[in-house]
Amino acid sequence: MADGTVPVLIDEGVEFPEPGAGELWAVGAAVVNERGEVFAQRRSAQRRLFPDTWDLVGGHVEPGESVLAALVREVAEETGWRVRRVRRSLGVLTWEGDDGLGLRHEVDYLVEVEGDLSAPRLEWSKHPRYGWFGPDRLEELKENRAPEEQLVYEVAARALGIAPS
Repeated sequence: MADGTVPVLIDEGVEFPEPGAGELWAVGAAVVNERGEVFAQRRSAQRRLFPDTWDLVGGHVEPGESVLAALVREVAEETGWRVRRVRRSLGVLTWEGDDGLGLRHEVDYLVEVEGDLSAPRLEWSKHPRYGWFGPDRLEELKENRAPEEQLVYEVAARALGIAPS
């Protein structure tokens, strides 16, 4: 149970790193629908970090919070959906944002959720649009991102079982 009340199934072999003291960690959730498309939301142009770009559901791990608890919390906060299963890890990335907070470690997971996938409850001021991206639309996730900032595209491609080009 990630929050003490809601059981989350964890597939065999899925691991959750423990952030070290002073490290900044983030989590990401790749939600794939029955059509084989990954959910992404568009960050508003006013966002300090990566404005006007596509992003997966996720965010920072709070001090004292486990990676699993952060994953469950972020999915609920950003979509209203509830994580019911963590199927696999999509890898750990290290990146530095343009917000001056320094180096971050990010771990992304392929998850299954409960809730109406056709009606996410977005934080509209932070994410004014959303979409579902299959192999035919995956390139759109690169919009407004420099070549070295293709993490969202790469994680989504891994979630769909497609090797990034």
